[in-house]
Amino acid sequence: MNNPASAFHFTEFPGFEIAQKLIESGIFYKNSPRYDLHKGRGKRLGCIFLNPSLRTRISTQIAAENLGMESIVLNMDKEAWALEMEDGTLMNGNTVEHIKDAGGVLGSYFDFLAIRSFPTLSDKEADMNDKVLNKFIAATGKPIISLESALRHPLQSLADQITIQQHLPQGRKPKVVLTWAPHIKSLPHAVANSFAEWTLGMKHDLTITHPEGYELDEKFTEGASIEYDQSKALEDADFVYVKNWSSFRNYGKTPPVRDNWMLKESSLSQAKNAKVMHCLPVRRNLVLSDEILDGPRSLVQEQAANRVFSAQAVLSHMLDLTTGQK
Repeated sequence: MNNPASAFHFTEFPGFEIAQKLIESGIFYKNSPRYDLHKGRGKRLGCIFLNPSLRTRISTQIAAENLGMESIVLNMDKEAWALEMEDGTLMNGNTVEHIKDAGGVLGSYFDFLAIRSFPTLSDKEADMNDKVLNKFIAATGKPIISLESALRHPLQSLADQITIQQHLPQGRKPKVVLTWAPHIKSLPHAVANSFAEWTLGMKHDLTITHPEGYELDEKFTEGASIEYDQSKALEDADFVYVKNWSSFRNYGKTPPVRDNWMLKESSLSQAKNAKVMHCLPVRRNLVLSDEILDGPRSLVQEQAANRVFSAQAVLSHMLDLTTGQK
């Protein structure tokens, strides 16, 4: 879906026209989840997790079931052999099976594969090259869906855009704000990168606000307004997406922050109608206050529910591509 060389892979923003089609498809399936119950009959989806998951795992399995597909989950970090990702290495350490061998086997078992991996937050070059995801793409020979990678989380971002689409202000572009939030540890950039990529790709106005030192990779933020004053950034916002991430420049580190960046009701005094979003899991009263999460502004539970329909829209589209349908 990204380019002719990887026409069946869903790993990033696929362009405005396809993204719009996927958003509309997701909304359709939200209203009629089992409309295409037989579309994927006889097809098998392998969901390979190298890292923990709650929403991503369950929503993808439900989406596959809604299309009549069989899904099998493998928690690679707990239930399978430790994988070696380097080529030409002498495997006399902790790794037991090479990705070339494991990937080839998985490709023979499944029609589609969905892969979840996280960044190292220490090897910047490997993370920026999305090393693990691309090793699976090269080894399996089957259409791949990213369930989050070192760089992006496209199924989450599609669910976010479905959510925004259903709450758009009438007659104008929405003002969307992505705001950094505090956390107790270094977190990846994938959700923030992907949300920025999709929001800009859908031609919404985007402001990104964060403390100095937490600038994201410019390839994901070009076209967005960058504002270091959170209160100024939040003025007249329609949607506020809250997320923590670590430093990109000082890769994986967490430069000290003096001000309190946790979003609370008083933070939105100049954004009376703002809706608040977060991808979950969320550390309450550190990242977001109870009053926001449990209040009328919150779209967090709706986002999570829409994860099913973002996955279903993508799987349906990939089924169309592989069968020659439109």
